[in-house]
Amino acid sequence: MEPVQQRFGYGAQAQSAALFDEGLRQHMLRVYNYMGAGLVITGLVAFIVGSTPALYVPIFSSPLKWVVMLAPLAFVFFFSFKIQTMSASTAQMTFWAFCAVMGLSLASVFLVFTGMSIARTFFIAATMFGATSLYGYVTKRDLSKFGSFLIMGLIGVVIASIVNIFLGSSALQFAISVIGIVVFVGLTAWDTQNIKEQYAENIDQESSQKMAVFGALSLYLNFVNIFQLLLNFTGERE
Repeated sequence: MEPVQQRFGYGAQAQSAALFDEGLRQHMLRVYNYMGAGLVITGLVAFIVGSTPALYVPIFSSPLKWVVMLAPLAFVFFFSFKIQTMSASTAQMTFWAFCAVMGLSLASVFLVFTGMSIARTFFIAATMFGATSLYGYVTKRDLSKFGSFLIMGLIGVVIASIVNIFLGSSALQFAISVIGIVVFVGLTAWDTQNIKEQYAENIDQESSQKMAVFGALSLYLNFVNIFQLLLNFTGERE
């Protein structure tokens, strides 16, 4: 018969592991809930603006469209540099504002593609995202070694996209879409694993809240980019 102390030690370890797993599960649910709510805000804003001529005509028929297109990037930079110093409530409000601005930027999707193809592409993107994020969560494989390659791929996609604004090459746009989907699918798994590994049971509530918001932002960006790039293949134009 094993000593009582040994059995007690195993019991304490098992209880501690169970508490950690429950805390991690709650943290990941918070991340996905923030992300899901953000997508709802983005979708509603995009649909309302994209179906209301009084709103989209002044925006997309004037230089204001460049402000709307670049504003989400400004929010991302602001988040990256200020997340450590801002409060959890400020981070959350900034995230909601970012999602609304992204909705303005994506309103043009409803002007270009049919509603049916947008819905179809959304579900395809959601399936791809969900499967990849689940893999990133459950896999025992260390994905960190792929991080540098994914970031390099992301930089390449951004640079190529900017260049193609002036070139307007359909062949280059096709290559950007294919490579971009691969990059953002990979980033989804990588970011999910990072969010999971950054969780700590003894972290304070304020920091945990900010971590959840920033994690939601990372996954949100991956999903939106997968959706936009897939539209180039599955979207049917009006």
